[in-house]
Amino acid sequence: MKKLIIGIGGMTNGGKSTLSKSIQEHVPNSCIVAQDTFFKDDSVVAVDSNGFKQYDVLDALHMDGMMSDIRTWLKDPESFLTFRGWKTSFPQIPKADEVYVLIIEGFLIFNYRPLNEIMDKKYFLTIPYELCKKRRCSRVYTPPDPPGYFDGHVWPMYLKNRKEMEETVSDLVYLDGMKSREELFGTVYEEVMLEIQRLLGIFHSSL
Repeated sequence: MKKLIIGIGGMTNGGKSTLSKSIQEHVPNSCIVAQDTFFKDDSVVAVDSNGFKQYDVLDALHMDGMMSDIRTWLKDPESFLTFRGWKTSFPQIPKADEVYVLIIEGFLIFNYRPLNEIMDKKYFLTIPYELCKKRRCSRVYTPPDPPGYFDGHVWPMYLKNRKEMEETVSDLVYLDGMKSREELFGTVYEEVMLEIQRLLGIFHSSL
């Protein structure tokens, strides 16, 4: 059994979840651990001097819980997939030739050192400020974003977190979120499948 860990990060509403789900649906023996599912309860999230909840920081997330799930996958990927109801083993893949793929998805995954140390491929989606704000403001969150939250907290924290990320992570592949879903999927899917083939020792002269 071989393992491959893919990181798909980026700004809020940049297309991370959509891309991750597309990859998971097409790659055998793959599953997703999403950072957004590990937010702490609103009652314990810090508030800044402007009254904005500080959700765009690592302290707002149960990162220990996220790492616990990932360690469980690392220990036994097949059981992890089965327990969570993910699809396992496409019929055309021989049982002996299996690579289990974990997709780690989230807006701060590359700002957390323990995750960076285990990821084999790292992708970061970006979109322009105007589009990001438009998408963010069109969504309803629980709790909802208060007036001015995007410009007063979300965007400044994105810039801060990205700067810190780029100072410590050197092997990121940046993806233009303005491209179509199909094009983004095609780019990442091709690279993931090539890496799976490499792990299995499968090489094609046409590649």
